[in-house]
Amino acid sequence: MAYLLAFDVGTTQTKAVMTTSEGRVIATASESYPVYYPRPHWAEQDPEDWWRAIGTTCRAVLEKSGVGADAVLGLAFSNQMLNVICLDENSCLIGRSMSWLDGRAADEATRLMRRFGGERIFATLLGASLTGKDFLPKYLWLKRHAPDLLGRTATLMDAGGYLLFRATGSLVCEWGNASVTGFFNLKSKNWDKALMKFMGVDRRKFPELVQSTEKVGGLTAQAAAHLGLLEGTPVIAGSGDAMTAAVGSGAVGEGDGHLSIGTSGFVGIVTQRRVTGRRGMASIQSADPGKLLLIGETETAGACLKWAAKELYDASEEGSEIYRRMDNEVSGTAPGANGLIFTPWMYGERAPVPNDSLRAGFINLGANHSRAQMTRAIYEGVAYNLRWILESTDELYKFRPEALRVIGGGARGRPWLQIIADVTGRTLESTAWPQEAGAVGASLLAAVGLGIYPSVEAVKANLEVVERIVPDKSTRQLYDRYYDAFRGIYRALRGVYRKLNSDQVDHSS
Repeated sequence: MAYLLAFDVGTTQTKAVMTTSEGRVIATASESYPVYYPRPHWAEQDPEDWWRAIGTTCRAVLEKSGVGADAVLGLAFSNQMLNVICLDENSCLIGRSMSWLDGRAADEATRLMRRFGGERIFATLLGASLTGKDFLPKYLWLKRHAPDLLGRTATLMDAGGYLLFRATGSLVCEWGNASVTGFFNLKSKNWDKALMKFMGVDRRKFPELVQSTEKVGGLTAQAAAHLGLLEGTPVIAGSGDAMTAAVGSGAVGEGDGHLSIGTSGFVGIVTQRRVTGRRGMASIQSADPGKLLLIGETETAGACLKWAAKELYDASEEGSEIYRRMDNEVSGTAPGANGLIFTPWMYGERAPVPNDSLRAGFINLGANHSRAQMTRAIYEGVAYNLRWILESTDELYKFRPEALRVIGGGARGRPWLQIIADVTGRTLESTAWPQEAGAVGASLLAAVGLGIYPSVEAVKANLEVVERIVPDKSTRQLYDRYYDAFRGIYRALRGVYRKLNSDQVDHSS
């Protein structure tokens, strides 16, 4: 039998997944690494940590699966995005990577938006305001605060590009990863040289572009020894984590939608249409070279549950046991949480209300409310925000997938999925490996690149639905009323949040 390897390189860990050519998971292994916070607003990672983890986890899945290196047809990466990695003229690392979490460039983002008339006008034109996390402000920060470092930089990379370089020796950037920088022309599929020149960005520092299903090269002898694989094993580009997750969910046809519930959460719609982002949503290149991905991200989904587990429950309990306990309490609590509403904006928000100053809160909390009701309100608050994103895709772009493929760690929580289905009125569909969707998607991109499938859309038949969560119509009227109140809370309090938090936006803790 033929096998494929995929590596899901995230913020806190790398997961290696061995699959069959049909996308069936055979074995997995993971390894964690740190995020460094050397100063307020800064967040950095060492790309060497990623590469070490890839070697360790690759050898682990080979051992677990019993698959020999000669049976591995190829490999691909699913990677975190919006990193800034500097390589010198000898393609050696210069310092650590700026993480996507890094917000040091907030002043640069503000200055840039002022050139276009301010934050509101900028957001109206491009769909979302800039933050210090975005690529262009980070580039401008380097120009302003670290000109020597930028001068020594011959190539600017993202996580995916760096890993492809370590694997094959080729300096490239995949289309999907390029599209989140803001300098990728979605029509021509090239770097936008005119925009780069206007923004004062040096095009020469950006590598050549490749498609997600393109063979970048074969493993070098050094990389093969590191991974325990054969020299020359084909390496397919893969894509960013949002793009590979869509493939791994099976939502790859025109208008198909998926819902990812992890630390953050996002709604993704695959389409051939080029639409302009609004309300914090953006059109980026999908893993399918012929389609785009309309994506709306909520900054904190599972992060809200993690906060509840830490602050409202027994800290001596660990891992899934706490979440099972929370699920049990929520299941025994009536919908609506006795009139309690939670706003899930712990780190500000991207969509559907792009606003860094927002914060979470319990609204209408009384002495009569229990911990179980507070927990249910948290589950429901995230669901209200997801409904707002989904309704925006319908209102603005006429996309309304009645069923959504659901992926990520949150897909394990049956009570939460039922609440999301009830609040949004959408059926949720789960495949066999929702937590490995990113890696499975990268594996299937490798299969397309190797000619096993004729197109990305052709892999959908392999990703069958194993569970469907249908909305409970009896809760619809109640949730409609509370959802209206939820949106009203934003309108009523956004000015208060801005006064309180405009000078305190810090994601480093």
